[in-house]
Parts: sequence; structure tokens; C-alpha cells
Amino acid sequence: MMEETLYNLGTTAFSGAMKLASYLHPKAKLFVEGRKNLLEKVESDFANNNSTVAWFHCASLGEFEQGRPVIEEYKTQFPTHKVVLTFFSPSGYEVQKDYDSADFIYYLPLDKPQNTKRFVDAIQPKIAFFVKYEFWHNYLKALKAINATIVSFSTIFRKDQAFFKNKDGFQQNMLKQFDYFFTQDQNSYDLLSSINIDNKEVAGDTRFDRVAEICNHPKQIPLAEQFSKGATTLVVGSSWPRDIEALRLVASELEDIKIIVAPHEISDKKINHIKDTFSTRKAILFSEATEQNIIDKNLFIIDNVGMLSSLYQFADFAFVGGAFKEGLHNILEPATFGIPIVIGKEFKKFNEAIELVKRKGTFSITDINSCLSTFKKLKSDLEFRKKSGKITKGYVQENLGSTEKIITYCKKQLQ
Repeated sequence: MMEETLYNLGTTAFSGAMKLASYLHPKAKLFVEGRKNLLEKVESDFANNNSTVAWFHCASLGEFEQGRPVIEEYKTQFPTHKVVLTFFSPSGYEVQKDYDSADFIYYLPLDKPQNTKRFVDAIQPKIAFFVKYEFWHNYLKALKAINATIVSFSTIFRKDQAFFKNKDGFQQNMLKQFDYFFTQDQNSYDLLSSINIDNKEVAGDTRFDRVAEICNHPKQIPLAEQFSKGATTLVVGSSWPRDIEALRLVASELEDIKIIVAPHEISDKKINHIKDTFSTRKAILFSEATEQNIIDKNLFIIDNVGMLSSLYQFADFAFVGGAFKEGLHNILEPATFGIPIVIGKEFKKFNEAIELVKRKGTFSITDINSCLSTFKKLKSDLEFRKKSGKITKGYVQENLGSTEKIITYCKKQLQ
């Protein structure tokens, strides 16, 4: 089939491009190096396996946060099963390669026929889960060949995607390989109905279950607690340079608030940009902070990964980055702590942002001046702030339960 041939040629071309890029870009180097001799390792790991295997695949760190509550509940319900977790991106694998609820963690071998057959034949999964929008033609084909159950959860679709344009086309046929879809919303459910896929239900987004768990058991961060104690505190999560620029007047004019910034990238260049833009503030990095030297500081820059979701416990309000160009980051993490959230102007692909802006628990700003006026209002009007925070918390609470629906399905299938 021509489309299949083009797909495989595209994968080969992508592989070659990543090898070339690996000489210049550290992330591309991790992508390539992490896959060297990978299939031999997988085959060795599973040479004598007699346990039932469940395979979870996440593209990157964001999808992992969606998959995590299901992985952990699956492991609780099926303690004798082996869990395999794969990542496509280094930003997922390198952060979570020691995650203790999975028995084996790998990069995903590229979706070439020879790779997928070896990988699937080696691990022999009884059930395979793909999180959000992961659709790999050759992996689906290999899984079908061994009669594995294939599930997609926290799935979300848009009408303009190729799946819904060509009747019975290559892309559409990929979706028809799945045994079941747990969609995030009714629109995605209806789009599947439009191409005659009936094995589905609206289950919501498993991230709600994940952030609720974080809120119930946040990490203890004594330095952040001391920094924010007794002060109105803004936590800036997953910031990009455009977000920092938008907050420049907030940092200079709202002098009596304290600011914690967790940038999306923690390179020296990005951290120096934060310091330069917020030059009126006394800054300190987390890696340099002590109980003594943090006392007189009013800008706390987090130069590590994995702490952000628990930092929101110290916030009176939050700014979540990415909604000026890069793609909005997770606003459910601050929402579960019941605080108002401010974001940029480009959020139309994010259902939770659309809903929370409509409900007035989240506020979209367009420029530096609207950012300042929004935070002035949130700082000065305590009643307004409490009302907005109550909205964000309530939204999370009413959307819990997706994980339970998925595990109930697993119990029926695996029995």
C-alpha cells in the first residue's frame, strides 16, 4: 500500500535526520544514544519472562502525568503483572527513567516494521495503552498479530485531523486497530462516531486524578515554605522567555509580593534572562539557597526538574507559561490547590483552559499591561481571589474518576 510505504520511508528519513541533529543538539543526541542496542536489551530483559505484561506508552512528560494514575492503580490491582513504560522523547525518559511503579522503562524504538515486531514479540504484552494521541501504525499492526488488547485513554481529537478527512484512509484505519477509546470529551467521542468507531466512552482526562493525588500528598519543600511564609506569593510555572517578558511590570511594580519561578528549561541562558528581566528583585537559585540566605530574597528561581507541581501549595495565585506560542502547560496542577491562574492568549486547543476562562477561575492576558492589571486585581481584592480559586478547585473535583473507569475495563478484559 502506497501510504504505508510513504509512512515507513518518512520514519526512516526522520531517523536519519535525528542522527545528523545529534551532532549539534543535546536532546537529539539523547534521542539517538538512548536507542542504541535497545532491542537487544529488551530481548535480554524478557528472555525468561513468564509474567503477564502491560505496556504503557507516553510521548513525553506531559503524557506521562496523564498515564501515571492509571499505571499506579493498575500495579495495585494487578501486582503480579510486569509493567513496561516507554517514552518517545528524552524529556520524558530522562526525567522518569527511575520511576518505581514500572518494572521496565525504555525509549520507544522507532516505528519501523523490523523494530516493532522485535519489541512486541519480546515483551508479549497482554494489554497495551497509548496515552492521549499516540498512534503508531507498525506497533498497532504488531500488537494485532499477537492478539493484544489495545487501549487509548485521555484521547482527544480535533475535526481538522487527517483521521476524519479520508474515508477508510491510512490514518483512519490506524484508529480502527484499537479495541477501546477512553476519550477526554464528547467532541472526541462524536468524531469517532463519525467514522463508525463504537468501542468507546467519554471518561475524561486522567490528569485530574493525578493532580488531585499531588494535592493530597504534595512534596515537602522547606525552602519554598520559608520563602513564601507570611507573604503574598506568585508561582510562575513552566515559563518561557515570552512569559517572563509579560510579567516584567508585575515583578517591578508589585514590590511586596514574592515570586517563585520554575522555568520550562533550566539552562544558564534562560535563568539569566529571568534575572535580567526581573532586575529590580533580589534573586536566589534553589541550588544556592539556604535557610539563612533566602530570608531577604523576593525572587526564588527553581533550577531543577520535578518540583513544580508541589510548589503551587505555596501560591496565592499562579501564572502558567506557554500560551504565547509554545503551547500552554499544565494548569490543572495549580487548579487543584484552589488558586486563581493567569495564562497567555493562545489556549484554544486546551479544553481545561477554555472552560476555566469561561468560568472565571483562569484569566487570559494579551500583553504586559493586561498582565499587571490582572495581578493587581487578584492581589488587592481578596474576595475576588478566593472566589476564583474556589472555581478552579471545584472544576478539578467534578472531573475526577477517569482512572477508575479504565481500571474497571481492564478487570473485565483481563479476567
